[in-house]
Amino acid sequence: MEPSLILIAIGAPWIGAVVVWLIGDRQPRLQHLTAAIASLVAAAAALWLLQPTFWGETGKVVLRLPFGAFVGDMTFVADSLGVFLAVIATTIGSLTVIFSQGYMAGVAQLGRYYTLVLLFIGAMCGLVLSGNLLFLFLFWEMTAFCSYALIAFYNDDPKAVAAGIKALIVTQLGGVGLLIGIIVAAAYLPDLQISTLLAAAGSLPSDILTIIAFGFLIAAMAKSAQFPLHIWLPDAMEAPTPISALIHAATMVNAGVYLLARFYPAFAAVPGWTAVVIAMGVTSALLAALFAVFSNDIKRVLAYSTVSQLGYMVAGVGIGAIFESQFYLFSHALFKALLFLSSGAIIHELGTRDMREMGGLWKRMPQVVLPFLIGAAALVGLPFFNGFWSKELLLETALESNPLGVYLPLALGAAITTFYTARMCRMVFFAPIQHERTADDHPHVPLSMSLPLALLALGVALAWLLAAPFVSWMWATLPFHAEYILPHRAPESLISTHTLFAWSTLIIMSLTLVGLYLGWRAGATTAASARLAPRIGRIEAFFNESAEAVSGATRQSAALLQKTQTGQLNWNIVGIALGLIALLIIILQGVL
Repeated sequence: MEPSLILIAIGAPWIGAVVVWLIGDRQPRLQHLTAAIASLVAAAAALWLLQPTFWGETGKVVLRLPFGAFVGDMTFVADSLGVFLAVIATTIGSLTVIFSQGYMAGVAQLGRYYTLVLLFIGAMCGLVLSGNLLFLFLFWEMTAFCSYALIAFYNDDPKAVAAGIKALIVTQLGGVGLLIGIIVAAAYLPDLQISTLLAAAGSLPSDILTIIAFGFLIAAMAKSAQFPLHIWLPDAMEAPTPISALIHAATMVNAGVYLLARFYPAFAAVPGWTAVVIAMGVTSALLAALFAVFSNDIKRVLAYSTVSQLGYMVAGVGIGAIFESQFYLFSHALFKALLFLSSGAIIHELGTRDMREMGGLWKRMPQVVLPFLIGAAALVGLPFFNGFWSKELLLETALESNPLGVYLPLALGAAITTFYTARMCRMVFFAPIQHERTADDHPHVPLSMSLPLALLALGVALAWLLAAPFVSWMWATLPFHAEYILPHRAPESLISTHTLFAWSTLIIMSLTLVGLYLGWRAGATTAASARLAPRIGRIEAFFNESAEAVSGATRQSAALLQKTQTGQLNWNIVGIALGLIALLIIILQGVL
């Protein structure tokens, strides 16, 4: 397979971004068309990269660009772990772009919107396909900038601007952790290739490997919005809904889970590392599910759901279930994109995000109700949607590897997920009509919005068929991960009666039925929502206090820096000199 496909997957969106910017906002149709073509070309290239494994080849597609002795080659590696995430970023990204044609019609500064979206898609592809630590970091930071700019796209709305700044601050904390890990690794490795770190991890001093491992862990915690650095993601709902789908399903939040999975073979033996990963994932899965119960904003419910579902993936990585966590990520990307875009169609037509102002939409928006319910069924884990197989495979592995400590809270989280999902569906579609427009009008969903919903719904219904090929591809292209990829199961046995009738499945399905019943009753009337209002206030206060703590620390740091960053050259030279001395000490330790 031609390595140039990697450049197309990364470069096509970036070229499209430049062209969209040059076109200008006076030709919105041409901007729409250009953005759609650029994203679809990238998606086609990423999908074509799957061809070697479809044909049974065991090699990877590798692109090397010389970049100096110390940094090493600018390497891009198309293995199963990276290609699947590139496919997610480009395919869901392209569907988001198509959806935006209807959703963003008439919005000012459309060129800025599409430019940032295309940069975002290209940066995410670069991140997951990069084989070099330095360039992984550069792409990592590019996704942080794009997410900030897109969350704050409505820059005349103070809430949107504040949400964008919060996202930037929190994710930059993770960026610092990643940078520290890379700098320390650079002092002890001959080059910055990811494969070099994976191969040499066992020979590094234990304290050095610990610094690298926990630096990367902090980065993943912030990027994938895991407790306690989860505070930025709910407020990110101030972004346009297609951006919410892009961040939650295709790009930003997947990066942290990817980072943990990519470097798991290097860090698994670090004392306490896997325990912290498991604790972080389990806590996020359970607490975020509880937060979703107490929200009446449809996008915030889905945002908390994302934090919770990412917790399952992170916990899966912690127990060494690399395939299960990545297959869960793949499934989640599809059904969460479907849910967000479906909710976007509802919000676009009704002009509200409050579920208490909806109701009765099952008759008035048939183009939306079926896709939304399919996505909800996958989120809950109903047979036989993709979410069922991915969730049951992960929970079955959790039960086998750690019978109670991991499995029980994740099982409880699954029950709570069912509760808030059933409540959401009842309030939005089947409760009495609460919105004047829904009582009188029949909202129209344009083809540009309904087509992506139909395609995603089809993907949710059929994606589970890729489970066996996926694990085979991972075995073939991830030599460092081989012992963590279902060593006890043959690929053809993944989707079988074994999983369907496993004890874990029977337990989870029993909890699911209970959650469906209770959640359906809770969403029957707005009175049920009103009874939850005091709890909503307490939960929101928790988020606000957490965010204020982060913002306050940032402001204090800025005030402190003002005392030294005066613009006077002498003070700046002192700071630079101290930084260079510290860096020199680290490098000398690695050399000596």
